[in-house]
Amino acid sequence: MDLHCHSKLKTMASAPLLRRTDSARGDFSPLKHFVVAKKTISDVFEQLLDYVRESSAFVEETYGNKALENIASQDQKAKIQAYAEKLAVIQEVLSRRHMKVAFFGRTSNGKSTVINAMLRDRVLPSGIGHTTNCFLSVEGTDEDKAYLKTEGSDEEKSIKTVNQLAHALHMDESLDAGCLVRVFWPKTKCALLRDDLVLVDSPGTDVTSQLDSWIDKFCLDADVFVLVANSESTLMNTEKHFFHKVNERLSKPNIFILNNRWDASANEPEYMEDVRKQHTDRCVNFLVEELKVVDREQAPNRIFFVSAKEVLNSRMQRAQGMPETGGALAEGFQERLKEFQSFERRFEECISQSAVKTKFEQHTIRAKQITETVKGIMDAINIEAAEKRVAALEDREYQMDRLEFVKNQLNLLIHDIKKKIKAISEEVETKVSSAMGEEICRLNVIIDEFHADFHPSPHVLKIYKSELLSHVEEGMGKNLAFRCSNAVNASVQASQRDMIECMLPLLPSAVQSQIHMLVPSRKFDLSYDLNCATLCSDFQENIEFQFSLGWTALVHRFLGPANAQTALKLFTRPALPLARTPSSGPSSTVALPNQENAIMTQEDLMVAMATLTSRTSMGVVVVGGVVWRTLGWRLIALSTTLYGLLYLYERLTWTTKAKERSLKRQFVDYATEKLQLIVSFTSANCSHQVQQEMATTFARLCQQVDRTQKELEAEISQLTAKIEQLETVQSRSKTLRSVQLLLSQRAAVI
Repeated sequence: MDLHCHSKLKTMASAPLLRRTDSARGDFSPLKHFVVAKKTISDVFEQLLDYVRESSAFVEETYGNKALENIASQDQKAKIQAYAEKLAVIQEVLSRRHMKVAFFGRTSNGKSTVINAMLRDRVLPSGIGHTTNCFLSVEGTDEDKAYLKTEGSDEEKSIKTVNQLAHALHMDESLDAGCLVRVFWPKTKCALLRDDLVLVDSPGTDVTSQLDSWIDKFCLDADVFVLVANSESTLMNTEKHFFHKVNERLSKPNIFILNNRWDASANEPEYMEDVRKQHTDRCVNFLVEELKVVDREQAPNRIFFVSAKEVLNSRMQRAQGMPETGGALAEGFQERLKEFQSFERRFEECISQSAVKTKFEQHTIRAKQITETVKGIMDAINIEAAEKRVAALEDREYQMDRLEFVKNQLNLLIHDIKKKIKAISEEVETKVSSAMGEEICRLNVIIDEFHADFHPSPHVLKIYKSELLSHVEEGMGKNLAFRCSNAVNASVQASQRDMIECMLPLLPSAVQSQIHMLVPSRKFDLSYDLNCATLCSDFQENIEFQFSLGWTALVHRFLGPANAQTALKLFTRPALPLARTPSSGPSSTVALPNQENAIMTQEDLMVAMATLTSRTSMGVVVVGGVVWRTLGWRLIALSTTLYGLLYLYERLTWTTKAKERSLKRQFVDYATEKLQLIVSFTSANCSHQVQQEMATTFARLCQQVDRTQKELEAEISQLTAKIEQLETVQSRSKTLRSVQLLLSQRAAVI
C-alpha cells in the first residue's frame, strides 16, 4: 500500500488544485466554484485518510508488540486513532455534493415564502393555512418530474403541484417536527438548484423544545443559516436561543438575517427609518456582541429588510410574461426588490467565497496539522526504534558476556562451598558430642528436678517411669538446645549469608531483590532425638527393703552389683555340675546376661565366696572370743541390741520417698550407661541435619543459577528477534514519513 499511495500522491501533487475559469464567463458561477473546490479537497482528504489509517495500523501494531515496548506510546496510538476518526467524519462531510442552507425562524415568519422567492417558483407550500410542520429540504434533480422522499424510506412519491405537496405533508400523520422530507425539484425549472444547492425549511423555533436534537441532526453540516424574522415585531428570545445553540456547536457559522414583511412599513412611512434603525441595531448587536460571528463593520451586510411575498409574486408574473410591478404592490417595492436581490447576490458570494474559506480553510489547516503531527509521530518512532536497536545490540553483547561469567563462576563456587559445608558439619558433630557428654554427667540434676505422684504399686509405678522418661528427654533436649542450638544456628546462618553473597551476582535480577523469600532467614533448630522411651524401656527398678549390714548388702559391697547377683543365686539353690566342652579349659566362664563388663569364672566366684565366708566366720569368732573375754556377755548383748535398733531404724525409714530416691539413683546409673551408647549417633545425626540444611540452601541457589542461565539464553534470543523487528519498524516509519511529505505538499497547495 505504501508504493501505491506514493505513486498516487505524486500524480495528484503534479495536478493543479482548481481549474479556475474567468468569472466573466457564464459557464462557471460562484456556486460552481464551491463544488469544484469541494471535489478537490475531498480527493486530498481521501488520500490523507488512507495514510492516517495505515499509520494508525502501524502504530497500533508497534504498540501492541510487547517486544517493542515504549517505542509507540498509548498517547500516540490514541492520538492517531482520533485523527483517523476525525478525518473519516470530515471526509463524510466533504463527500456531499451540495451546499446546505438552513432557514430558521418563528412560525409564519415567511420562511417558505423566502425560499420560493429565491427559487422563483412556488415549490413549497406557503401563505394562509400552510404551516411547515417538519423539516423540508429542496434540492435539484435531473429528472423532469418532482417527487419527495420521507425519512427512513427510499420510496419516491410523485408530486405535480404545490397543493399536492401540502396535502401529502398534512395527510402523513407519521411526520413530526423532527422528521425530514426531501423534495426533489427539476433543475430545468429552477436555475438556482443546478449547482447542487440544498435549501432546508424548518418548523418554527417556537413550537418545539428539541433544539439540541434539531441542531445535531440538521445543522452541523449546514454552510449558511438564514434567520427569517418578522419586521412587524422585534427579534424574539426563542430565535436568539436557537442560534446560541448553533454557535456552541459550530465555529462562527455564516448567518444572514432577513426582516421579512417590510412592506408593512409602507403604511407608516414617517416611522420607517426609526423602525429600520431599531431592528438593525438589535440585529447587529445579536451578531456581534452575542454570537460574535462577524465584526461590527461586516454585520450590516448580513441584515436585510425584504418582502418575500412581493418578490415571489413579481417573479411569478414575470415568468408568465406579465410586468413585474403588476398587481397591488405597496409603495417602495423597487427598493425592497433591490434589497432582496442584494441579499441573493451576497448570499451567493458567501457561498462561493466565505463558505469556501470558513469551511475548507479550517479543514486544510487541520489536514496540515494532522500530517505534521503524524510526521512527528513517525519521526519519534523512528528515533526511538534506532535508539532501542543500539541499546538492544549492547544489551545482547552484555548478556552473552554475563552468561559466560555465570558458567565459569559457578564451577569455582561448587568446590569451595562443598568444603565449607563439610567443615561446618564436623564442627557441629564435635560440639554436640561434647555438650551431650556434659549433660550425661549432670543427669542426676535433671532427675532430681522431676516431681510426680509416686507409689510402689505396679500401675502407678509404670506411669511414674513413663513421665520420668519424658522429663529426662525434654530436659536434656532443652539443655542441649541451650548449649548448641544458638551457636549452630549462628554458624549456619553466617555460612548461608556467605554462600548467598558469593552466588548473589549469579542469580536472576528478580530473585536478587527477593532473596529473602528464596532463602528465608529463619532460625535453624537442631533436633536432638534421644528417644529415651525406647532406649530405657527395659529398666527394672529394685525398691525392696535391704538392710545395710545384711548378708545381701555385704555381698554387693564386696563383689559388686553384677557379680553379687550371680553369687547369691549360687547359695540360694543347689550347685549344678558345670558343663564343660572338650575344648574348654579349667577356667570356663559364666556369662552374666546384660552385664558385659561383669564376667567372672565360676572357680573365681567360689573362691571369693569362700574367702568372704571364712573371713566373716573368723572375724566373728575372734572378735566374739576377744569381746567375751574382755567385756563379757553384756557388751555382746549391747551390740546385738544396737544391731537390732539399726535394723529397726532402717526398716522404719524405708518410706515411699526413700523408695522414690532409690529408684531415681538406680535410673541415673542405668540411663547414664544407656545414653553413653548414643552420643556418637546423636552428634552424627545433628551433623547430618546441618549438612542437609546447608546442602538444601546451596541446591536452591544452584537451581536459580540454572534459571539464570536459561533466562540469559532466552533473553539473548529475544534480543536478536527484537533487533530484527526494530529494523523493520525503522524501515516502515521512514516509508510512511516519505508519504507524509507528499501529503504536506498537497495540503500546502490547498
